[in-house]
Amino acid sequence: MANVAFLLADGYEDSEMDHPYQAVKRARHNAVIIGLKNGEQLKGKKGRSYYVAEMGIADANPLDFDAVIIPGGLAPERLRNDVNILQFVQKLHEQRKLIAAICHGPQVFVSADIIRGKKVTCYAGMQDEVKDAGAEYVDREVVVDHHLITSRMPEDEPAFIREILARL
Repeated sequence: MANVAFLLADGYEDSEMDHPYQAVKRARHNAVIIGLKNGEQLKGKKGRSYYVAEMGIADANPLDFDAVIIPGGLAPERLRNDVNILQFVQKLHEQRKLIAAICHGPQVFVSADIIRGKKVTCYAGMQDEVKDAGAEYVDREVVVDHHLITSRMPEDEPAFIREILARL
């Protein structure tokens, strides 16, 4: 059983959180929702789902986790501005643990400076941003480069989830 962190803030893309989260739990892994503050209520962009942060990022120890998943939507823009979020992702990257992001999720990768020289995909509108960060943008439903998994949009969730579960 793996410990999987879900980094979440208000405005996440509902299905990009709901579907991977449920899949990880169905596969009997431990899923922990980490927000900017412990106990904060987080609402999806479309308002179809709510989650409560089970842990604040300041209290999250990257050594306690085997993987991190970052849903897209508006949340990654909020997450990328928090130094604790960036350090958490950098530590998992240094340890070559599974790091997955979909849609706008790779914005956190850009700010954490972990995609230089990597192949990634993301929401089409931010492909210049990942290229500027030194990554090779690939327009596919899912891209796996060693321990990094990226996908473009909600329609790509089945492939995104399949690759995550295969590596857990």
